Amino acid sequence: MIEVRPGGRRRIDRVLDADYVRCLHELALDVLRARRDEAAQEETDLSYLRRLLHARIDIVRAEQQRRSTGGDTSIVDQLAAILSDNALGPASGSGRHQQLEPTRAGEHRRQAEALVGDAGLSDVGALTDEKLTATLANYAAEEASVSQRRREVQGVVDTLNAEIASRYQRGTASVDELLATERRAKDADPE
Repeated sequence: MIEVRPGGRRRIDRVLDADYVRCLHELALDVLRARRDEAAQEETDLSYLRRLLHARIDIVRAEQQRRSTGGDTSIVDQLAAILSDNALGPASGSGRHQQLEPTRAGEHRRQAEALVGDAGLSDVGALTDEKLTATLANYAAEEASVSQRRREVQGVVDTLNAEIASRYQRGTASVDELLATERRAKDADPE
């Protein structure tokens, strides 16, 4: 489960702290954008973890299905089809286009793998029915937790975007100013 620690130092702790979106009208536009970008990165990382969990849930469900129908094709042989079925199906939830890459991919992969305990997903066929059911329940609970935190972070992003948009509507921010700032940043970064 993803815990948020008040006063914590992790990005999710900062983004979901109530003070993060308090008195936004008092903040400079560049601070608002920086907060929005930080929250968007957290959303991207949570989305990545959620996708990892969905893949593992799909694998466990496929093994349960294989057992219930008496199938003899191994999960490894079906892996490409299992993972592509979910990727090609209709999207569910509050998905958004992600322009960012996850920053903590390795950490999330380790977190998802740790949920299985001592049994690796590479050998779900060796798990007992009970262990398979328990693994699925663990993954589903973790996915629900990640999804909830992701929705909360999306709310923060939306709040920050609304304040930024409001400034443009009121005329207290301008596109020309934004372009000039981006041009200066690009000129300062020789890449």
